[in-house]
Amino acid sequence: MLPEPRSADDLRRYGPSLAEAAVRYQAACVSSELAEQKDRWRFGFTRRRVVAGAGAVGVAALGSQLLTAKVAFGAPGDDRTLIVIMLRGGMDFLSVIVPRGDGNYLSARPNIGIQPAALLDGGAETRFGLNPALAAVHPLWTSGQMAAVAAVASPDASRSHFQAQDCYERGAASTAVRTGWMDRVLSQWGSPGTTFRAIAEGSSLPRSLVGTQNKIVLRGIQDFRLEGSNDRTLEALRGLYTGFDHPVVGQASATLSALQSARQVAAMASNPAAKYPGGGLAGGLRDVAKLVKAKVGLRMAALDLGGWDMHTGLGNVDGGDMRNNLTHLSECLAAFVTDIGPEALSRVTIVTMSEFGRRVQQNANAGTDHGHGGGMLLLGGGLNGGRVHGRWPGLSSGALDHGDVAGANDYRDVLAEMLKTRFGVTNAQAIFPEHQPRRIGAFAGS
Repeated sequence: MLPEPRSADDLRRYGPSLAEAAVRYQAACVSSELAEQKDRWRFGFTRRRVVAGAGAVGVAALGSQLLTAKVAFGAPGDDRTLIVIMLRGGMDFLSVIVPRGDGNYLSARPNIGIQPAALLDGGAETRFGLNPALAAVHPLWTSGQMAAVAAVASPDASRSHFQAQDCYERGAASTAVRTGWMDRVLSQWGSPGTTFRAIAEGSSLPRSLVGTQNKIVLRGIQDFRLEGSNDRTLEALRGLYTGFDHPVVGQASATLSALQSARQVAAMASNPAAKYPGGGLAGGLRDVAKLVKAKVGLRMAALDLGGWDMHTGLGNVDGGDMRNNLTHLSECLAAFVTDIGPEALSRVTIVTMSEFGRRVQQNANAGTDHGHGGGMLLLGGGLNGGRVHGRWPGLSSGALDHGDVAGANDYRDVLAEMLKTRFGVTNAQAIFPEHQPRRIGAFAGS
């Protein structure tokens, strides 16, 4: 047994800081005890106490990042990846995929409507055109790697952002369904997979991932680290758990492996041709691209982009919040696609969702108020691309739902079809227990 440090200066001999010195000292004690085959737990020092905290580093603290649940571990399985981007605020989908030359649309939106001549060509899709702010992803549309579903809604008709988002992310209107739909997908996939099997980019776990399955919240892969640690301290922590028969050992070992993997992934360079703009979504997609390319077993990622609640200043093709937001979203997605390359894109499915759409009639502030039917963008492999799918109710006065786009297509129909055709999840009731899906036709083989 090593002699117990008598002072802080004595302890500092073991490391660059008191916290790291404490960990290294404890690890040295354990190694010494194991080598001598003596009583492993003398003088009141135990590895359990180090994990408990008491001012030392401790794997349970994980510094600047926390594991949100048990760490998953195992060999990578299926290499297909689902990326879900929640566009929070209620996106006005009529400004994204625009009904081409619809007189009802243009008369309802004299200041914010987009004239047919300004729309990006929908190719085989003649009923709609794309907002010109989607120029960066328009090549994906024309190549069949992008599609859309219009007039999408949930069974919850609330105009409350919180309530509507909660319904979308749980995948059910009933509050009796407590877990998120993405967590239930993980459950259907079975095997726990790798540490980075499911991630959420942001500061907290989104409602869609709440549940019992393993996942990690990242605020940037470069910040997934043990605060203040270096290689010597990590090695000391590994030694600290050697020969320790306790349930925490497996989790601690997996955590340390995850830290090492994260460092390697973070050091990967992005494709220089990928021009990511600034902002959180760009950073999140850059991280996801690295994880996809590193082949660490990423199956699911959740990201957010806010700013879609445009009651004022929505604008048109000449400027405004919608043009700015759509340009940013388009450039983020285009950079991600360029970064991972065409072969990896064939194994990736990107889905955007928003809690509701907007009213058809512009308001007095050249914006739009909360409505019902919205829409979803789809990108990646396995699509019946270059088209707008689902039933389109139209914008005549008799077709509207109290002034809103009617919710002709349930968002769960889109997700269930995607899960079946792209990820082999055939038990839709296990994911959406209150719903019997119908065909949308957005995915090949549906």
